[in-house]
Amino acid sequence: MRLDRFLCETTDLTRSLAKKALHREEVSVDGETVKNPAIQVGEASRVHWLGQPLELVGLRYLMMHKPLGVECTRRPGLYPTVLELIDLPKVERLHPVGRLDVDTSGLVLLTDDGQWTHRVTSPKAKCAKVYVAALAEALEGDAAERAIEAFAKGIQLDGEDAPTRPAELTLVSAHEARLSLTEGKYHQVRRMFAAIGNHVESLHRESIGPLKLDPDLEPGECRMLRDAEVALF
Repeated sequence: MRLDRFLCETTDLTRSLAKKALHREEVSVDGETVKNPAIQVGEASRVHWLGQPLELVGLRYLMMHKPLGVECTRRPGLYPTVLELIDLPKVERLHPVGRLDVDTSGLVLLTDDGQWTHRVTSPKAKCAKVYVAALAEALEGDAAERAIEAFAKGIQLDGEDAPTRPAELTLVSAHEARLSLTEGKYHQVRRMFAAIGNHVESLHRESIGPLKLDPDLEPGECRMLRDAEVALF
C-alpha cells in the first residue's frame, strides 16, 4: 500500500493533507523520516505520524442493541443514527447490515465488510429474523389459530404485488407474539398484524439468523462479534 493511502486509512488526513505532512517531515517508516508518498508499506512496517504509531483498521463486525428513536442509516436526519452510538476510529466506514425501523428496538449488525453484508441480507440466503411484538388486541382462541395459519400461508399487504413469504407466528401470551420472517418489506411486521385487524404497540428484534442479541447489552450498547459469530454467515 502506498504511504499516502496508508496515512488516509489510519488518520483523518485527506490525500492532500497526507502529502503535506510528508513534505513537513512529520512521518517516519521503520525509524526513518520519509517524504515520498509513493513508498510502499506493509503489515510489518512501523509507521509514525508526529511520533504516534499508526495501525490499519481491519474488517470489523459488531452487534448493537438499538434503542428506540435511533435510525439505521449513515446519514444524519431527524433522529440520531446508530453510528453516533459507536466510539471507534473510522466509524463512518461502518454500515448497518439491513435496517431496523426507528420505532423498533433490538438487534442490529454493523460492519465494513460488504461481502459479509451480502451473505446476511441476500434474499437467496432466506435469513430468518425474529421479532417480539406487543399487541393492542388480545390474540387467542380461534382468532389465534386463524392468525397462525394466515401468517404461515402469507399475507397480502396493501400496495404489494405478492403475498408475504410464509412466516412462523407463535404466541407468548394473548398480547405478545413472536414472529419469524425471511424477508424485510417496509414496516412488514406492523402491516401484517394490521392486515388481521390488530395493532403492534411495540416491536423488538431478538435475532438475525442463528445470531441472538446479547442479553448483557443495554439499549445503545454494542460489542464486537466473536470469530465464531462472524462465521455463522
